[in-house]
Amino acid sequence: MKPLREWGMRSRIVTLMITSAVLVTAGALTEWWWLIGIGAWLLIAAGLLEMIYRP
Repeated sequence: MKPLREWGMRSRIVTLMITSAVLVTAGALTEWWWLIGIGAWLLIAAGLLEMIYRP
């Protein structure tokens, strides 16, 4: 497995998006608003990275 610094930016963005989807889903199922909030911020971060680091 590659070290974290050798990963491409695309895989980091995909990881952020998948993690945000999992957290938002878990938060919706358990009705924990803080999980939904963290998932939303991760999704925002993934969107900003996608806009800034276009290949």
